[in-house]
Amino acid sequence: MKPSTNQSATANSTTLSDIKTLRERARINIEGGAVTEGYGADRAEVIRLLNEALATELVCVLRYKRHYFTAKGIHSESVKAEFLEHAIEEMVHADRLAKRITELGGEPNFSPEGLSERSHAEYVEGDSINSMIKENLIAERIAIESYREMVMYLGEHDPTTQRMLKEILTVEEEHADDLSSLLASMGSEHSEQHQRA
Repeated sequence: MKPSTNQSATANSTTLSDIKTLRERARINIEGGAVTEGYGADRAEVIRLLNEALATELVCVLRYKRHYFTAKGIHSESVKAEFLEHAIEEMVHADRLAKRITELGGEPNFSPEGLSERSHAEYVEGDSINSMIKENLIAERIAIESYREMVMYLGEHDPTTQRMLKEILTVEEEHADDLSSLLASMGSEHSEQHQRA
């Protein structure tokens, strides 16, 4: 079935600029770097949100590192390996967020002062492997929700930041799945030990 003329016009309602116009616009406010006239989001708000996400990632790195170094027990080696892997990946996220903040003309806030207040996730030390896994899982679930909300907030106004956040969100969901599996395996091993006793 052939689309009507109206449907075709609606699908192509975005007007493309001619070459001359593109070149002229690129020369305006060149100190803006990657942020051109066509940037549709509230840049100051996006930078604020990205700095909150940066704080969240930094707090997660610190929590995972502490758990990596302090986890003890018969099953600690495999759990510690997971914590270390997640800490490294969270640092990669922090670096990506900081880079995007600077691309948008902002300054990444790495200050330890107020870090926990800026972070969506909490820094909870945990006193057992189980509690460490749970706290990390809770933090990942918080990160998932906050990234999902940021993606929705941006809509199509900043596709570059949105794509980056979606990629980070995918990894956070994998972390949550890993931790959920670890928690389940720890629970089943714990119940097997009680049955044997």
